[in-house]
Amino acid sequence: MASKKELLRETVEHIDITSFDSTKIIESMGKMSFTSRDLARAAKIYNMMLEEKDCAIMLTLAGSTSAGGCMQIYHDLVKNNMVDAIVATGASIVDMDFFEALGFKHYIGTPAVDDNQLRKLYIDRIYDTFIDEEELQNCDKAICKIADSLPPRPYSSREFKKEMGKWLTQHSKKKNSLVQAAYENNVPIFCPAFSDSSAGFGLVLHQHTHPDKHVSIDSVKDFYELTKIKMSAPTSGLLMIGGGVPKNFAQDTVVCAEILGKEVPMHKYAIQITVADVRDGACSSSTLKEASSWGKVDTTYEQMVYAEATSVLPLLASYAYHKGSWKGRKRHEYAKMF
Repeated sequence: MASKKELLRETVEHIDITSFDSTKIIESMGKMSFTSRDLARAAKIYNMMLEEKDCAIMLTLAGSTSAGGCMQIYHDLVKNNMVDAIVATGASIVDMDFFEALGFKHYIGTPAVDDNQLRKLYIDRIYDTFIDEEELQNCDKAICKIADSLPPRPYSSREFKKEMGKWLTQHSKKKNSLVQAAYENNVPIFCPAFSDSSAGFGLVLHQHTHPDKHVSIDSVKDFYELTKIKMSAPTSGLLMIGGGVPKNFAQDTVVCAEILGKEVPMHKYAIQITVADVRDGACSSSTLKEASSWGKVDTTYEQMVYAEATSVLPLLASYAYHKGSWKGRKRHEYAKMF
C-alpha cells in the first residue's frame, strides 16, 4: 500500500468555462439525438433565463461535483451574475468549497483501493477522489471558530453562510471561493440540511463548549427567506445539479407562497442534470413534469438531462457564458432583502 504522501500527490483541477467556447458543439448536439439533444435544449433554456430581465435564477447543488472539478464553474456563475440564489447541500458548500478556500485540496484517487487502509491513513474517498481527513477536521474547527465569534441565537443557514464569506475576506488562502464570491455579490446561499456536513461537526463542537448560549441553525427561517425571494420575483428559473433536498426545497417555494396566501407563478424554467432513476417513484425528488402536478414547475420550458453532471455541466455553462446574455443583466442582490 502506498503512503499517505504518495496517495495525496495529484490534485483535482477545476475546469474553467471561460477558457473554451462550447457554443458550436452545443448547437451541433441540438441536431443529434438522445442526451446530446437534451443537453442542447437545456443549454438554450438556461440562456433564456439569462435573457429574461426579471427572472430569478436559482442554482441547486447536490452530490460531489464541486470536489470533482466543477468548483470554478459555480464561482464563475456567481461572479458573472448568472445565478441569483443558491440552494445546496452542506457538503457542497463547506466540505468542498470552504474547505479549499482554507488552502486545502481534493486529490485524484481511484475506487480500486483498500478503504480500510485509507481509514488507517486518515484519507476519505469520494469515488475516485481523495481528501485528507485531518485537513477536513481543520475545516470543522474553522466553522466552530466562526460560530464562537457570533452572538448566540438561531441563524438561518443563509445568515451563517454570509458570516463564512465575510470571514474568508480576511482568512482565505485561495481565490475564487464560491462562498466568498456569493458574499461579495449579495447572492444568498441556503443549505436546508446544513448540519449534514463539516458544518455540523463544527457547530456541535461549538454547542458542546457553549452549552447554555450558542449559535443554532433555523431551517424553517431558510424556507421562509427563500420563499420571500420567490414571492418578490415576477418569474423564476431553476438550474439543478443532482436532486434531493436542495431541488425540492427550491421547488417548494411555490407551494409555500400559496400557503402564505400569495399566488405566485410556477417556476417558468427548470433544468435538472441527474443520473437518478424514475422507477422508484423518486428521481431524487420527482421528474420536472411530475413536479408540475404539485404546482411547482411549468412544463413549457423544462428539461431533464440524464447524465453525470461533470461530463455535461461544463458544456452547458460555457455555452451560456459565451452567448453573453448575462452581460446586460441586472444584479438582483437578493441577500440585501434580509
